Amino acid sequence: MKTSTLPALRVKPELREAAERALRPNETLSKLMESSLENFIAQRAAEDEFIARGLRAAESAQKSNRYVSAEAVLAQLDQRIAAAKRT
Repeated sequence: MKTSTLPALRVKPELREAAERALRPNETLSKLMESSLENFIAQRAAEDEFIARGLRAAESAQKSNRYVSAEAVLAQLDQRIAAAKRT
């Protein structure tokens, strides 16, 4: 598969200097930018899926007229936290 390039990115000198300071040994600025972009894309996809699941859940609750109270959700989360602390 052929690779392609992204548009040049103009930044303030301070940002470039900060990015260069953040480099790990043997890491290039290009590799840092590539991995940052990959991580951002994965995060954005996860956020989009989270929102889609929430919208589907809201639609399902509206259709069935079955809702769970905030108190019940928080109580269940407290139980999970307590169980996790015990292990």
